[in-house]
Amino acid sequence: MVDRRSLWLLLPAPLRALPADLAAVVIATLAVNVSVFAPVVRETPLRVFVGLVFVLFVPGYVFVAALFPEAGESPAGVVDPKKTDGTDDGTTGEWGSESTWGDDRSTTSEETSSFVAGEMDSREGIDGIERVALSFGLSIAIVPLIGLALNFTPWGIRLVPIMIATTGFTLLAAAIATIRRWQVPPEDRFSVPYREWYETGRSEMFEPESRADGLLNVLLVLSILLAVGSVTFAVVVPPQGEQFSAVYILTEDDDGDLVADGYPTAVESGDSAEIVVGVDNNEHRTVEYTVVVVEQDVEIVPNETATDSSDPPVNETVVTEQNELDRFETRLEHNESWHHSHEFEPTITGDDTRIVWLLFPEDVPEEPSMDDTEYTVHLWVDVEET
Repeated sequence: MVDRRSLWLLLPAPLRALPADLAAVVIATLAVNVSVFAPVVRETPLRVFVGLVFVLFVPGYVFVAALFPEAGESPAGVVDPKKTDGTDDGTTGEWGSESTWGDDRSTTSEETSSFVAGEMDSREGIDGIERVALSFGLSIAIVPLIGLALNFTPWGIRLVPIMIATTGFTLLAAAIATIRRWQVPPEDRFSVPYREWYETGRSEMFEPESRADGLLNVLLVLSILLAVGSVTFAVVVPPQGEQFSAVYILTEDDDGDLVADGYPTAVESGDSAEIVVGVDNNEHRTVEYTVVVVEQDVEIVPNETATDSSDPPVNETVVTEQNELDRFETRLEHNESWHHSHEFEPTITGDDTRIVWLLFPEDVPEEPSMDDTEYTVHLWVDVEET
């Protein structure tokens, strides 16, 4: 079996010099950066889980560690003044030991309260429960403040700047916490009693006082695992929202920005017009898209199926001629968009020629039309003869 000390010596010297909890913070910081930026890992649900745990706890923990390097005494560890006069063996009550009733050494409840208050006021650090509570609360406050500060910088609130700023804050706070903890006498330094936790947990699980205690411990562990698994599943695998695709057309303004304005309305026969077609994928899966561009000569005719004369007249658009102008293909991941600049050259002359972009998420029929897909966008142009 490999010696545990040998494994410890394999770690870099600066990392071995860190306190165990702060070394774990550095490792967690490196792990979250790998899960966010590594090409393969960043596509897995691990990125969401690791990032959420990091953001909600780690920045606040190192900040608390830098503020309180001393070990705090739990209120449960305050010594009862009734047991400091050597009268432990007697039967004690609210007013002290029976053997000292009426004695000046008997301790009243007021003296006990004053003693406990004094002991709590004299504590220099905070205990473990307070550290955990403050870590969650301060993390929720620190991370938004980092984002607010980035909002006033040229980098803005984006993934890379937020990760760099949060990582820098965490490592800087960990370094300050390490230095401050080294300045505290060894007997007063805060340290995570993980060995005591391990021994206590091991004895409770494998050496219970009774069979009932062992069964309750097993049920407690299973309940905790079930709760953690449920929360992890809810975070990593969120319920899918509405599934849809979208197709739209844009133009480029004088500044080079894409805008939904300034569309061409007239084209001479034999000339072409430039436009940008856009596709959005919200199908929660990877999709192979095909965009088919067609021109249509349409005629507006009354709908003869309307029988009630009191109703307003209903017109129907009938396609009398259709020609395919172009076709594009693209592959998009979920929540990905695609913009493609191209030129279209209509051949049907006359007023109100309809140029239609048909989006097909899957297979394309032999003669595509607007009836074959729910995703279409069109533009009316006048094609003048030269």
